[in-house]
Amino acid sequence: MNLELNNKYALVCGSTAGIGKATALALAEEGVVVTLIARNEAKLKATLSQLPQHRNHDYIVADFSSPEALRQKIEAYITNNHGFHILVNNTGGPAGGPIFNATIEEFESAFTQHLKCNHILVQALVPFMKTGTYGRIINVISTSVKQPLDGLGVSNTIRGAVANWSKTLANELGQFGITVNNVLPGATGTERLSQIIKNKSAKTGTSEEEATNAMKNAVPAKRFAKPEETADAITFLASARAAYINGINLPVDGGRTKSL
Repeated sequence: MNLELNNKYALVCGSTAGIGKATALALAEEGVVVTLIARNEAKLKATLSQLPQHRNHDYIVADFSSPEALRQKIEAYITNNHGFHILVNNTGGPAGGPIFNATIEEFESAFTQHLKCNHILVQALVPFMKTGTYGRIINVISTSVKQPLDGLGVSNTIRGAVANWSKTLANELGQFGITVNNVLPGATGTERLSQIIKNKSAKTGTSEEEATNAMKNAVPAKRFAKPEETADAITFLASARAAYINGINLPVDGGRTKSL
């Protein structure tokens, strides 16, 4: 299938590890010119070196805890370089814990890094998307928007806010050839999953192996996802072939989520 992504421009957030990095690699393999964005320049350079070298891939160093600084950096980049056809919003999840114990600062930090920064990037990127009547905004969030996950109170709350923001945007931007969709990863083999397993092990008094097996057994596929499997779904949604898919939540979770 020809995804018609050759020479499109993509901005991929959180692209130095896990799903973000896998997505950057997958898009680059389809001929997309990728701009990585994350806070660690050394990791950005390492990821950049792994992308196909016949394209002018690039990176931006930005910390999503500082939304105004992010706005200035992205606006300057677009002015001095180019706009983007594709935006992949992907930010590491908040720390786990019961929602009752969460501090106001934890909610504010998560809201800033996820919703505020997503919104700043959309406002900066959409004008270019409108000029070419082609835009793909894909938010990597969580299956918790369909089924809240125990022990992830702040994440459940903020992910739900992002999902509803996304659906509202999809309704407003669809007329311009711009789609807005959410990808909902299930348990995926990333550093964050390793930390979740460690926390579950400590909380339940079981070994990490037992905690791992319990999580796998909750999935009909009986295994964790590979980051590349989620990246493939994102790449399809970014393509011309997904032009009439708009405003959806797409679980990539091996069937774990109980709701339709």
